[in-house]
Amino acid sequence: MIRIELSDLSFQYDVHALVQAFFPGEELSFRTGENEDADAPLIRITRDESGIVCLGSHFPAGEMREHRALTGETRLEIKNAIKQALYDLLCRCYNTRLPWGSLTGIRPCKIPMKMLSEGRTGEEIASFMRDTYRTSDEKIDLACRIARLEERIIKSTHGKDGFSLYIAIPFCPTTCLYCSFTSYPIGKYKDRVDEYLDALGREMDVVAEAFSGRKPDTVYIGGGTPTTLEPAQMQRLDGMLRERFDFSGVMEYTMESGRPDSLTPEKLKTMRKLGIGRISVNPQTMHDETLTLIGRRHSVAQSIRAFEMAREAGFTNINMDIILGLPGEDERMLSETLAGIEALSPDALTVHSMAIKRAAGMHEYLLSHPEIKSVNTPEMIGMTLQSAERMGMRPYYLYRQKNMTGNFENVGYAKEGKYGIYNVLIMEEVQPVAAIGAGSISKVILEDGRIERCDTVKDITLYLSDVEGTIRKKRKFYSEMKE
Repeated sequence: MIRIELSDLSFQYDVHALVQAFFPGEELSFRTGENEDADAPLIRITRDESGIVCLGSHFPAGEMREHRALTGETRLEIKNAIKQALYDLLCRCYNTRLPWGSLTGIRPCKIPMKMLSEGRTGEEIASFMRDTYRTSDEKIDLACRIARLEERIIKSTHGKDGFSLYIAIPFCPTTCLYCSFTSYPIGKYKDRVDEYLDALGREMDVVAEAFSGRKPDTVYIGGGTPTTLEPAQMQRLDGMLRERFDFSGVMEYTMESGRPDSLTPEKLKTMRKLGIGRISVNPQTMHDETLTLIGRRHSVAQSIRAFEMAREAGFTNINMDIILGLPGEDERMLSETLAGIEALSPDALTVHSMAIKRAAGMHEYLLSHPEIKSVNTPEMIGMTLQSAERMGMRPYYLYRQKNMTGNFENVGYAKEGKYGIYNVLIMEEVQPVAAIGAGSISKVILEDGRIERCDTVKDITLYLSDVEGTIRKKRKFYSEMKE
């Protein structure tokens, strides 16, 4: 446990996120006064007339160390000063630096995006991110490259005048060891899928009314694994959507198809007939032993065959996902995975850094198997970039999560014209997201730039038992947003 004393607990979240980045999985204890456990490492952050003072004890050398930072009057200035002082202290004590510096938010590209819109130069952006957040030059360059491309992609949409439509299908063949998303085994809920589609239809009515007269830029069917639906259920869902929403302006129609063991030639042909243009066939790794360990229940051969079936069905925009930091995998295994993917030549590649969440089985697994490590290195990140470039791809969107192995990021790469438009829109939060289904979150952007959210209950049994409650909540949310 690490003790943390703050003179102002209103900055607890920011301090927690940064300390956790240095010590993933470590238990943190927050107080405003003296802590009782004197043997635990201590970090004390206070503010005086000279600025922010950050003290640390029980560090490698054993003595108390101090770092200071100037501060300002606004909340943002104070927050940045706290994080600067804390980051510099931890870097000095542990002789290490984080690739993203003191940045802990999930959308780092928003910083260069905003500065580009203000007419700032690349040098000005780099200087700001380096001085304010201690971000490495490599990550600054990556964020700026992505921001420039995102800016072009966003300009091709209707922006705030359009909206994105998200449909949650929370069923999966099995639950992966690392997963903390809303997902339920299709085997157990197979007889309730049509009931779930009925509930979606009732929720769609409310959303269609709220967005009457507007056309979605993107339609994204996510999960879970939407391809656990049978062909007839896919057709039914598509019909429900087209009956309520105007598809004439849709730029991108996506259905996640991440589990190779959920795909059949019939399903893929049905999806193509429905006009779905972008899918994701996700091997995660090209090693059978790892797939077994993480509960994927499919083989490398099935991943390859699923991709080939998708090509045979006529799909020309196929993404593949991989995860860095899967238990026991190293640079050699990653090299073999990348070679297997390059042989297939997908249109896009999404590289995830493992985020070990307490709600996922992976957390307990690694605790009970200390001999098995989750490893991610700068070299592994570099290998994925080089592989993407060999396939003619460039990075187009990026996001981060808590407790990521190596404190890195998730990056989407794609060939020109194959960018996931929905991914960019959802990350940069430049238009409303009308989300429907269990575990989904709708967003509305207000005139002053604030973002209001409306979440839907995650538990599928609760969702199905109280559809009326969801409808009332959604109707109230959209009514208040219009006012």
